Amino acid sequence: MQVLKDEIVRGVYPVGSQLPTEEELCARFSVSRYTIREALRRLREDRLVASRQGAGTTVIPFDPSDADLHQVTSINDLVTFAVGLRFDIESMEMIAADAALAERIGGAIGERWLVVRGYRQSDQSPLPACWAEVFVNEEFAGVGRLLKRNRGPIFHLIEDLFGQRIDEVQQQISASIIPASMARGLKVEPNSVALDVQRTYRLTSGKIALVAINIHPAERFRHTMTIRRVKG
Repeated sequence: MQVLKDEIVRGVYPVGSQLPTEEELCARFSVSRYTIREALRRLREDRLVASRQGAGTTVIPFDPSDADLHQVTSINDLVTFAVGLRFDIESMEMIAADAALAERIGGAIGERWLVVRGYRQSDQSPLPACWAEVFVNEEFAGVGRLLKRNRGPIFHLIEDLFGQRIDEVQQQISASIIPASMARGLKVEPNSVALDVQRTYRLTSGKIALVAINIHPAERFRHTMTIRRVKG
């Protein structure tokens, strides 16, 4: 039922609207009522909808208390994260990767990247969720002109503008320290503990399209992963 989740994130079903009835969803997807109920349960777990007996299932607004919760099991889940937090851009420039950057993001020395820096922030919270640095491959740097008026994920822009497809995202989470230069903007003490979340987005060809590095104050980040037994 990933289709239903994608439609909620894209606004096909806006906040406050009701999803189709179980019977209508069964007919649309040609599945059993059990499958639909399981799909709705997972949407409730993701805090995208609320159900009440006799009132159906309603799409609910993003809860700022969930801004630090990251439950990622697919590329589509990254869309939910990007839509829930706006990107307040501080700077944008083209750079050539030196040895340290090339090693960090997996590119080649001298390779050119559009680097976009700023804070990710919920509309309902006074505290930034993280400091973000996004490195866009020079081939797709044209997305830069759209970023300040786009709220969705940058990788979607690359797919839409250039007809490419992101097939793989590698995520790496490590502990780090927030430097003084970043602490004031994040509203934390210098040298506070942070979690460094790096995501590398690859095309079907294996080429790196972009690398996103988010620095989260430790108390503002939770990552959950559900592991299910494979039947059979």
